[in-house]
Amino acid sequence: MDQILSFLSSIPWWGWILLILVIIAINDVLFNRKHTIKHNFPVVGHLRYFLESIGPEIRQYLVANNREELPFNRRERSWIYASAKNENNYEGFGTDQDMYSSHYIFVKNSILPFKLPAGHPNQKNSGLIPCAKAMGTYNNRKRPFRPASIINVSAMSYGSLSAKAIESLNEGCKLSGAYHNTGEGGLSPYHKKGADVVFQIGTGYFGTRDEQGNFDMSKLVRLVQKNPQVRAIELKLSQGAKPGKGGVLPAKKISKEISEIRGVPMGKDVLSPAYHSAFGSLEDMITFIEEIAAATGLPVGIKAAIGNLDDWHTLAGIMKSKNHGPDFITIDGGEGGTGAAPPSFADHVSVPWIYGFSDVYKIFQEYELTERLVFVAAGKLGFPAKAAMAFALGADCINVGREAMMSIGCIQAQSCHTNTCPTGIATQNKWLQRGIDIADKSMRTNFYFVKFRKELLQITHACGHEHPAQFTTNDIEINLSDKNLSNTLESTFGYTKDKVNFQSVTELVTCPHLGGNLDLKSLQITEDAIH
Repeated sequence: MDQILSFLSSIPWWGWILLILVIIAINDVLFNRKHTIKHNFPVVGHLRYFLESIGPEIRQYLVANNREELPFNRRERSWIYASAKNENNYEGFGTDQDMYSSHYIFVKNSILPFKLPAGHPNQKNSGLIPCAKAMGTYNNRKRPFRPASIINVSAMSYGSLSAKAIESLNEGCKLSGAYHNTGEGGLSPYHKKGADVVFQIGTGYFGTRDEQGNFDMSKLVRLVQKNPQVRAIELKLSQGAKPGKGGVLPAKKISKEISEIRGVPMGKDVLSPAYHSAFGSLEDMITFIEEIAAATGLPVGIKAAIGNLDDWHTLAGIMKSKNHGPDFITIDGGEGGTGAAPPSFADHVSVPWIYGFSDVYKIFQEYELTERLVFVAAGKLGFPAKAAMAFALGADCINVGREAMMSIGCIQAQSCHTNTCPTGIATQNKWLQRGIDIADKSMRTNFYFVKFRKELLQITHACGHEHPAQFTTNDIEINLSDKNLSNTLESTFGYTKDKVNFQSVTELVTCPHLGGNLDLKSLQITEDAIH
């Protein structure tokens, strides 16, 4: 034994490395049956797979330019990060955008910008923009709701996001006056940190289901009664990431807490089907919406990605004839979102937001229904100029998902579906979540929303308007093909946005239905950071 130990200790360090490489080579040649490259090129073949595994990181940090990456390029991410950290989010030496590219938008400024009158709410705080419309007033709901912010957190469930991420977003929403959509995974304790909440009901009816998985109205009523911060209910028909497709929550991901929140058993896969079992037709859906509104007193809306328009014509016709229906409609873009999906769905099923929204808006305009609806827009709109375009087309407020995730530290690793998110945001791994400082991240969410609204207000005032709701389809131009050059949204999409019944921001701030419980001090930003 002593001789063996003596021999081993005499082997130099490079000898050990050589021995390990020989063992790997023998294993590759004799026992590897899964990877041809490793078999044919022992040892060296491993380098190929290693480089492939870190390819996204190499491209993200070393190869791609500022405007090249998708879904969000480096310039877009940098603007969100700087805004969220209350740092300088300006850029110098002119734009590096290709201003002649297709779909590039131009905001048409006025020769005389809007001048804030004395005593205007935005003189002391330029981060305050309530929604110009209130949800539920037309249908006489018992508890109408006017969002205190025109930008809010989109539907992202506890389970898809971590507990600390949900809690950070909710506390940030409270600080900024935004609402927080629960996603279809139910109302978790982490959604109850003070922000207004939009409770989403999906096809799995999580949190409101009976033992057989059917919708249980009594559970929804109890949930609303116990949680007054729930201000509206959203019925999810489909989402941009995978419209028309259900999902499976694997048994291994169902913790005791998730089981209790969602109302599902532990130890069994849980199916979230592609369709609703509570109704089977559009008429039945409207009846279902009215039943929920009557039982809870809350505004009820629907969320969908847009494809075939025939059903939207039918829905508008029913709403016109019955004189009731959803109080708001969230239109999700086919650009996808935080939900994991097969590439064929993410890449090809449903149309991008700008096409889907304009088509649906025109339908409801045809039936003279736009005034009674609040239009919520979602689809990579978390940037002030894009938001201005959305308002010009008819949106009343904006929902952001991935942009909100970036405000709390998401680095676009695109590993949301693997439970290995390196920032701890889209994973249930407790170790990875430990890096999230809730106090810091909630303040970053607040700063992102406030700076977004401030910059959007500056654009709005530059166009001669007081509120983004006053944007018209003639205020924005969009690049088309080389032959058509650029054209207004009105000319491009073939309609004129209906005028919103807006008087003043002061009136909105004093509205009795206004949500948010705003602490105006929390909306203040450090001016030194932007000069």
